[in-house]
Amino acid sequence: MQTGIKIAIAGKGGVGKTTICAVLAKLFAEDDFEVLAVDSDPNANLCSAFGIPRDQSPQPLIDMKQLIAERTGSGKDSVAAYFKLNPNVSDLPDKYAVEVDGVKLLILGGIEHGGAGCACPEGAFLRAMLAHTILQRRELILLDMAAGVEFMGRASVEGIDAMIVVAEPGGRSIETAIKIGQMAKELGIKQVAAIINKITDVSQIEIIKSQLTTMPVIAAVNYDAAIQQADLDRKGVYQADSEFVNELRQGKKTIIELISSFDVS
Repeated sequence: MQTGIKIAIAGKGGVGKTTICAVLAKLFAEDDFEVLAVDSDPNANLCSAFGIPRDQSPQPLIDMKQLIAERTGSGKDSVAAYFKLNPNVSDLPDKYAVEVDGVKLLILGGIEHGGAGCACPEGAFLRAMLAHTILQRRELILLDMAAGVEFMGRASVEGIDAMIVVAEPGGRSIETAIKIGQMAKELGIKQVAAIINKITDVSQIEIIKSQLTTMPVIAAVNYDAAIQQADLDRKGVYQADSEFVNELRQGKKTIIELISSFDVS
């Protein structure tokens, strides 16, 4: 069995990438992979997709100001504007990850203010966490991320084996998916593939495929009210709808085949 596989999941807000990340994480865990699901979206809600109650959700690491100050050396006694660009964070995933349904879950969060690649302690901390997770961890990593990848740094991005871009029927979603796919390939991500979500008519699949010409579509998933209800009730999405899960099970198999074919070549 392959180890150390790194898969990033991106897409326009609201397309369902967090839901898909949670289901894929559970599917990989059921196949005996050791899985670490990482939420690096500023709107961190991967906990909700796993059904963790709001009052039990771990605090995103990006909100732990004292921890960031300690690791970056940016505390009140430090010289203004000086901080460590490569803080030591190697112990933090094991310390702060929580386990749910056989999956380790790490909530990083993201920088919400403008310029995600800011030259600030929070930016340095986030990049260090992503670099360590992608380049050093040996689990299968599923990274639920915001739309952009430019803030991660080239070394981290090149450590990703595959980018899954999620799109739904809608012009803005498709345009965002195309831009993310282009950026991912320019930065050296080995495989870029798409999942079409929230299909309400089978004809939409071919229309979207005709626009996503630079990436294979590994799954097309119908809209299902059960998934929306699970989100509303803050229940685990994996148990909400078997058809949704089955479609992603095939997509999971395909993405591993794509990664394996690249490694062989």
